[in-house]
Amino acid sequence: MTYGRRPLAHRARKPRVERFSSSPFSRSGFDEQADYAPPTRPSRIGQVAGVVGNLLLGSLLLGSTATAAGLVGLAISFRNLPDVHQLRDYVPIATTHIVDIRGEPIASLHGEANREVISLEQVSPEMKKALLAIEDSHFYTHPGINPVSLGRAILGSVGGGIGSAGGGSTLTMQLVKNLFLRPERTLSRKVAEIVLAVRLEQVFSKDEILEMYLNQVYWGHNLYGIQAAARSYFNKDAAELNLAEAAMLAGILPAPETLSPFRNPEGAKRRQHLVLDRLVELNWITPAEAQVAREQKLTLGRITSFQSNAPAVTDAIEAELQRRYGEQALMQGGLRVQSTIDLRLQRLAQRIVNEDGPRIGAARRADQMALAAVDPRTGYVKAIVGGINAQRGQFNRATQAFRQTGSTFKPYVYYAALASGRYSPGSILEDTPVTYPGSPPYSPKNYDNTFYGPLTFARALELSRNVPTVKLADDVGIRNVIAAAQATGITAEMSPNLATALGSASISPLEMAASYAVFANGGYRVEPTLLAQVVDRNGQILFEARPHPERVLDPWAVAVLNQILKGVVTQGTGTAARLDDGRPVAGKTGTTSDFRDAWFIGYVPQLSTAIWIGNDNNSPMLPGTAGGAFVAPTWKRFMTEALQGIPPQDFPSPYQFPPPRP
Repeated sequence: MTYGRRPLAHRARKPRVERFSSSPFSRSGFDEQADYAPPTRPSRIGQVAGVVGNLLLGSLLLGSTATAAGLVGLAISFRNLPDVHQLRDYVPIATTHIVDIRGEPIASLHGEANREVISLEQVSPEMKKALLAIEDSHFYTHPGINPVSLGRAILGSVGGGIGSAGGGSTLTMQLVKNLFLRPERTLSRKVAEIVLAVRLEQVFSKDEILEMYLNQVYWGHNLYGIQAAARSYFNKDAAELNLAEAAMLAGILPAPETLSPFRNPEGAKRRQHLVLDRLVELNWITPAEAQVAREQKLTLGRITSFQSNAPAVTDAIEAELQRRYGEQALMQGGLRVQSTIDLRLQRLAQRIVNEDGPRIGAARRADQMALAAVDPRTGYVKAIVGGINAQRGQFNRATQAFRQTGSTFKPYVYYAALASGRYSPGSILEDTPVTYPGSPPYSPKNYDNTFYGPLTFARALELSRNVPTVKLADDVGIRNVIAAAQATGITAEMSPNLATALGSASISPLEMAASYAVFANGGYRVEPTLLAQVVDRNGQILFEARPHPERVLDPWAVAVLNQILKGVVTQGTGTAARLDDGRPVAGKTGTTSDFRDAWFIGYVPQLSTAIWIGNDNNSPMLPGTAGGAFVAPTWKRFMTEALQGIPPQDFPSPYQFPPPRP
């Protein structure tokens, strides 16, 4: 089922059955006859008398007063059967459905039973007619049992032995058998069905019983209930089933695994014809209508044990749901989940990773790539790709791989310096050799093993010079640098030593994308989330993302940093990320020691995206595999398509804010 842009809470239906006054044919144009109209409900005394009368009928058919006495004794012994009133609160196992931010289905999660609970009004009249025609054409006239067919079944049990008792079951009896009883074919179980069926009819209306049956019955392939069957067999909702489809579904019910049209199309077709013939016999359809249904070509859907339009991202959503609500609620609770993922961006990201990852890997000896994209304004995670050709159940490098960030960590150093009030873009930094005492002493080096001498603050970051960065971190205090990173949401452990300034900490791509989103949002942090809304089966909202921006960084310092990081793209190490439409882009390249990791993390006000390449075993890539040369072009590919239709927007100017005081 596709949920549109409306919040899921307005679309979820309560699974508890509702009372309906009309018969199942009232919307079909069927000319109801008195024989099929819902009967006036008899009194409780009358129904009890009915049970006794039907038992006596069975005894007469058996022709033995001793057997009749035995049946009465069996009925008395069933006084301790389950209380059917508990079905008022019965909540069947149901499938959890996950959709993207636009309502497009992402995945359906379920345990043993794939079921979606719907109301009787959500089932097509054709489906109701077909089911009743072949399973229980007197459903709306009998009191829960059909005396004639029941007596015939009991008589058969005498001829074949007690263990052969079977048949004669009404829909009501089938329902209580499925809900309360074991499947063995014995006379005692048959009598239990009789007693429970009559009790059920005393408590629930015919429409309620039919609704429960349609939601409970098994249709093969791990499908329970008419909605799951309709979606899987014919890729449509139960309300949309036509006569040909309904007749086939009703026909395969006695043996759904054997008669499934996926496995036995000829057998399914024969059963469909049988149902159509029965409908004509009952005068519920015309022969012409039956012939049209017989000749209609049916298009089958797809049966899979796991259905997902984005298998890799589903793992991350499932893990978050399980953390919040537990496995039972996830797999059996019928949750309606609207994720923050945009499937358009997700598919785009996976395609680009699948294309660029192997190409770069072959040229640079890198076996993996990961991508994460976050909306800075809302914290919504828009796309996460955990690897090349990522599949469900695989290691997700976007969320689970913690890799050294290299020079992509430097913006936190420069922000801390700006926020101290003692530095500006024109401040002079010295790119000259330095050694810090220790055991062993620490002598930072630049990427190219050269020194540029005096550089402006802005130029040192644009060119990603290591030595000025370490000197800056030493001056402002590495603990202040770490505090700045933590303010943006970095949770990874960071050692308070100067090597941290050059990205020695290991952080996931998703956390880096969310952290840079704070820069893109002018210093406001919004808690990143994969979930936009979670609604339970009763329509209650369990979770709803309410973006609450919190200022965590100084506005002037962030505005200046954004201008410098724009320079990284226009005239620094990240020029390969410059977008062709000329929109303002800020970002930072990153490469770690021995070329074990290469990054580009960039952003516009509407989207922050981090891309990483490397090897799962942490072995070095080929020398010279830098983020600016080999990752930035992939970032550009993704962002160029991702931002189509989104107007360019610049970052706030530093002149809008007062600089901090030293």
